[in-house]
Amino acid sequence: MKRILYLFLCIPLLALTQSPSEYAILENGLINANPAKIKEFETNVAAHNKKYHTDAVYGARVYWISNGKNIGKYMWVMGPLPWSALDSRPAQEGHDEDWNTNVLPYVMAEGGDQTYWRFRAELSNFPKDFVLKNVLVDMYDTKRFKDGEVMALMKKIQKVMTAKYPNETYGIYTNELASMTDGRDLAYVSFFDKSAWMGEDSKFAEKYNEVHGEGSFAKFLEDWEAVSHGKHSSEIWVFREDLSGLSGTVSAVERQ
Repeated sequence: MKRILYLFLCIPLLALTQSPSEYAILENGLINANPAKIKEFETNVAAHNKKYHTDAVYGARVYWISNGKNIGKYMWVMGPLPWSALDSRPAQEGHDEDWNTNVLPYVMAEGGDQTYWRFRAELSNFPKDFVLKNVLVDMYDTKRFKDGEVMALMKKIQKVMTAKYPNETYGIYTNELASMTDGRDLAYVSFFDKSAWMGEDSKFAEKYNEVHGEGSFAKFLEDWEAVSHGKHSSEIWVFREDLSGLSGTVSAVERQ
């Protein structure tokens, strides 16, 4: 299905042991590998992940970014996990030394980044089990002090999606450490297998009006413009199981 929204990481949600007051986050590390040392980087990051990042909470998946300003870079994703889990993150003997010795030498000093994203289960839809392949990540820049309005609008989107596209798999995430200059506040993450999905016409505006009433989509666009600065970026991430500590299998039950 074509990018179904005029508006708007993986990412699987695993079963977590946490207090009721905690919520799930993802740690996303953008890695800019030395283009002259891609083979060495991939070999060593794969070995690191398959040794230290294979368990449910601290498991890691790696994606290759195929477009945009980050094309050719890698996204290293750990979690989901509660913030408290970071206090006891992987500390097996040799973990840090292995990363510093065998991975970092093949990473460029510039072009990397680190972000933390909160998974919004109440706005997402994981209707069935699936295997990761391609991920479309649409990021949006929202205005200050408009979080409540943004979430209310996203709830309207969620109502349309569950009513008209019940088999569509997607996740909503919000940036835990957003800033005024970053522009990456909210992410709408879609999962798909074939590139043909990108060219399909979803008729989203029509479906939105069917759910919320005639003319409601035009009103939605006005409301969205009032709370956002527009889309920051759209990236396609290709899952690299060969570089990951976890497989691409995602269980729908574990993200309800």
